[in-house]
This record gives sequence, structure tokens and C-alpha cells, in this order.
Amino acid sequence: MFSTFRDALSVIVATWFLIGRIPFAPGTWGSLAAVILAAPIAATGGWTALTAAALAVSLLGIPIADRAEKAMGRKDPGAIVIDEVAGQWIALIPAAPDLGNYILGFALFRLFDIAKPGPVGWADRRLSGGLGIMADDIIAGALAATCLALAGPYLPPLLSLY
Repeated sequence: MFSTFRDALSVIVATWFLIGRIPFAPGTWGSLAAVILAAPIAATGGWTALTAAALAVSLLGIPIADRAEKAMGRKDPGAIVIDEVAGQWIALIPAAPDLGNYILGFALFRLFDIAKPGPVGWADRRLSGGLGIMADDIIAGALAATCLALAGPYLPPLLSLY
């Protein structure tokens, strides 16, 4: 199926350990997986740990997504969801450790990722390869994080996550 072990490994990681292979709404499933992982990362090391994780996935995701895209033989295949993981983690950096904040962060990220307003749409249309796959979600995550940082303090507590 794949010409090298590195190609196969890139596809596995780019699909976030095959979550992106779920046939219906892979981006939403990838984002949901990211939210589930964000809570223990933040519980362990706070927003700095989540920021470090988001930065690592963002930077490593560019060459991984690029190689996976080539191995899969399609431009920006929907199964590649490492970009959703990076964007979702960025969106959750300012989130309070509360279920309501995480739900809002998830919803805001999905909204910006799907609607692709302004700079998100520009990156989606103008950039290609691994950078193009990752950039629009990174920007969508930054926009969602900004909204969450502004709205979060006004949200009533729902359920503490840690």
C-alpha cells in the first residue's frame, strides 16, 4: 500500500492514529480527540504544557502532513487530522479547566475551521503541502483562542475538569 515504512508511519500520525479514517466528519472526530487529550495535558502542566504540545504538533505536523499527503496521493485529504489537533489545542490554551470552557473552545474552533473566515480562508486557498494543511487550522485555533480568552471569564462554572 505505502512505498516505505516512513510513509505508512506518516499516514498513521497524520490521521492521529487512524481517527481521521472515521468515514463521517473526520475533522470533528480529530478535534474531539484533541479536546479529550487536552485536559490531562493541561492538568499535568497547565497552559504552558498545552502550549508546548500545540507548538510541537504544529511544527512536526507540517512535514508529517506533507509526507502523508504525498503518500495518500490526494491534495489535503480529509483523513489528515493532525491539523485539527494542533488547532484545537491552540484554541484551548486560554480555557479555564472547566467543561463549559472546553465545549466553547471546541465549538469556536470547529466554527472557524469550517466557515474559514478571513485569514483562515486565505491560508486554505493560498498555501499548499504540509504548511497549507496545517496553517488554516493553526489560524482558526488562534482566532478561537482569542474569542475564548475574551469570553471565558464571563462563563459560569459548569464542571471542573481537574
